Amino acid sequence: MEEAYIILNTIWAAIRNWWWVILPFVLWRPFLFLWLWWRKEMWNAQQKAIILEVKIPRDVLKPLKAMEQVMASIWGGVFDPPDWWEKWIEGKTQISVSFEIVSLGGEVHLYLRTVNVLRNTIESCIYAEYPDAEISIVDDYVKNVPRDMPNKEWDMWGANIKLLRDDIYPIRTYAKFFEEKTEPKEEKRIDPMATLFEGLGRLGPGEQMWIQIIAFPVTNVENNYVDRGKDLVGKMLSREKEEKPKSIVQEATEDLVFGLQEKKKEETTFRLAELQLSPGEREIVSSVENKIGAYVFETVMRFIYLGEKDVFFKPQIKSAFAFFAQFDTANLNGFKPWPETITKIKKKWFLPMNLFIQRRLYLRKRRLFRNYIKRFSPFWPKLKGPFILSNEEMATIFHFPGQISAPAPSVQRVEAKKGDAPSTLPIE
Repeated sequence: MEEAYIILNTIWAAIRNWWWVILPFVLWRPFLFLWLWWRKEMWNAQQKAIILEVKIPRDVLKPLKAMEQVMASIWGGVFDPPDWWEKWIEGKTQISVSFEIVSLGGEVHLYLRTVNVLRNTIESCIYAEYPDAEISIVDDYVKNVPRDMPNKEWDMWGANIKLLRDDIYPIRTYAKFFEEKTEPKEEKRIDPMATLFEGLGRLGPGEQMWIQIIAFPVTNVENNYVDRGKDLVGKMLSREKEEKPKSIVQEATEDLVFGLQEKKKEETTFRLAELQLSPGEREIVSSVENKIGAYVFETVMRFIYLGEKDVFFKPQIKSAFAFFAQFDTANLNGFKPWPETITKIKKKWFLPMNLFIQRRLYLRKRRLFRNYIKRFSPFWPKLKGPFILSNEEMATIFHFPGQISAPAPSVQRVEAKKGDAPSTLPIE
């Protein structure tokens, strides 16, 4: 007993004197997280955010391929990941661009939210393809509603959006809506935004609907989407995972020892697998390969319907759901509300939990509203989206349709077409 007492006493003395040694190992990760959060907040406070309103002309004769090019140009102009010093010391983050479709009492507006230093870059990307558009800085529309949403006078309903399947599968893009030629006639387009504009235009005074698409440009280094896409295609084609390239000496040795018979067998197996694909499977392979070869954005998508309580009409959210449903395909991908963020609380079988439904619903609405007006990711302070979209997919969701393909009169458009100055105009 005396020996056991001495051992226990020795262990306790060691713990009492050296307990602090484990603290750095336990607190290291929380410290890094809080440090990075603090530095990001300091850096973001120095950035001047602006809202650009884009008024589109009545006649848009450009093919939607032009908007795909706009998205690619924005990717190149915005992509600027921080290095080690910029990230951990200065707090610099990858700047995002928020594409927003908004109805204010039935008036439909198209906005882009970014930082002031990128204004010229964003405007140049748009004017290069849509020279007749008008772009101007406006006040942030979120300031026109109470900041303590929801409250006694206002109510809201909304959700973040996620994909039905792995984000390496693309959604239905504009190429599937109509057969696009070099210069398609506008009246022959089936534009997915026409449905949304009609629904947003039916809102009345005191009602608003906000749709937000926050895009963070990324590469395969940050997201690993190319490797994931190649693995998927390889599985569908019964192709083994790519191995590291062999040296010339190693390949020559294997050929001498084992011969070329095994290689021929592998090539034959691959060709047979490719020929056995159904038309739908070929479409999947082709679509995935197109997506991993494009510019991509980590994307946050959400929408909010809000209004004064005497005019708040929840079925108005159906216009947003109808818009997102147009991009769904059975064999590829589509959109759905993110269950953990939707402003609806399901009742539990454990009855005491139901006593807190109203409180939990209020907090969920507050969180969604705050993230929207701050343009935060759901993973804040981490700056990333829950899925990736290519520049082709982004152009399908957010573009500038003409009045013929999207005839809703509520859309803010350029009243008069710009013209060149007459050649006889005096310059003095």
